[in-house]
Amino acid sequence: MQCNFDIIYDRRNTCSLKWDCSEKIFKDKDILPMWIADMDFIAPQKVIEAIKKRNDHGIFGYMESMPEAYCNAIISWVQKRHQWKIKDEWLSCTPGVVSALSTAIMAFTKPGDRVIIQSPVYPPFYTIIKNNDRQIVDNPLKFENGSYEMDFIDLEKKMKSSIKMMILCSPHNPVGKVWSREELTKLGELCLANNVLLVSDEIHSDIVFQNYKHTPVATISDELAHNSIICIAASKTFGIAGLTTSSVIIPDVKLRTKYENKIQSMGLDNVNIFGIIASEAAYKYGDEWLEQLLVYLQENLKLLQNYFEENIPEIKVIKPEGTYLVWLDCRQLGLNPKELWKFMIHKAKIGLNDGATFGTGGEGFLRINIACPRATLVEGLKRIERAVKWDSHSVSL
Repeated sequence: MQCNFDIIYDRRNTCSLKWDCSEKIFKDKDILPMWIADMDFIAPQKVIEAIKKRNDHGIFGYMESMPEAYCNAIISWVQKRHQWKIKDEWLSCTPGVVSALSTAIMAFTKPGDRVIIQSPVYPPFYTIIKNNDRQIVDNPLKFENGSYEMDFIDLEKKMKSSIKMMILCSPHNPVGKVWSREELTKLGELCLANNVLLVSDEIHSDIVFQNYKHTPVATISDELAHNSIICIAASKTFGIAGLTTSSVIIPDVKLRTKYENKIQSMGLDNVNIFGIIASEAAYKYGDEWLEQLLVYLQENLKLLQNYFEENIPEIKVIKPEGTYLVWLDCRQLGLNPKELWKFMIHKAKIGLNDGATFGTGGEGFLRINIACPRATLVEGLKRIERAVKWDSHSVSL
């Protein structure tokens, strides 16, 4: 069935963080929200039908935490999309990937322990480390010739300084990097050599553009698989983040037991009925929908790149290899981070993510979400263009 991603759905008055909270967040009622990683597309029809069918039953009691059908759907999906054969006993359920990462920190490190991240990176990485009284060790990505790479020299040096854990973002949010098998192999070898547990956030693993391929880090070697915790979800892929259901893949039985004991001790082992039902349906029937989505996103990306090149050359697009989030280099506008933030809100009337919140290397950058109908994307780009040209014109006068 052909999907129409051009339809604009009114998301206001649905308790949407993206739409209903924009005025509160940006202090402006006329903001076009293109920030949080939340798609503006309706979910696959099979997902909607599965939720409706379960809703019609009318009884919503406690649910089995890892139903067999749900596990089988994940196993089949991961095998088909990423050529990784996992086992049902490796799976645990969690309310979300951020919850899973926080649980891993509490289960496998102690207060004061050192955890590596690679900035600029998803802001909750900083929060969960700090809030659990662990120390952040930053291994900033290298930005060269418009692309990001891992700094392995710096990483190796820091791994020798009593590091307990590394949190990897794969594909990387916000820079859109899809790490190659060679890069992940080198990373894995460093983790094993220095006894560093690797926790990989792979929530965007299904949103990968043409000519790129996501590699689950645990597939690099059996040894690395037993030193890895992999976090996935259908939430970003199929637009069901509000159903708060994610999965954790832990091949090593000792690590898995310790993780599950921790999540049970916090009372987070109960699951969301509709999240399980929706995720199962998405994984079982969502292939065709996802393939069409990827084509649409690729076209949105091409439009965005061309628009900036032709109309707003002051802003450079860091071409993503995966995710529907695009990292924009706005440093040529000559604004400091606070000025850039205010400029986009008050002059362009568009809500984007402030690059400074992603840590080292994020200053002067913004993150835009292109998972929206094309008309919405064009409107956002026109707002930015008008603001930049008006500002340049006013300065020249």
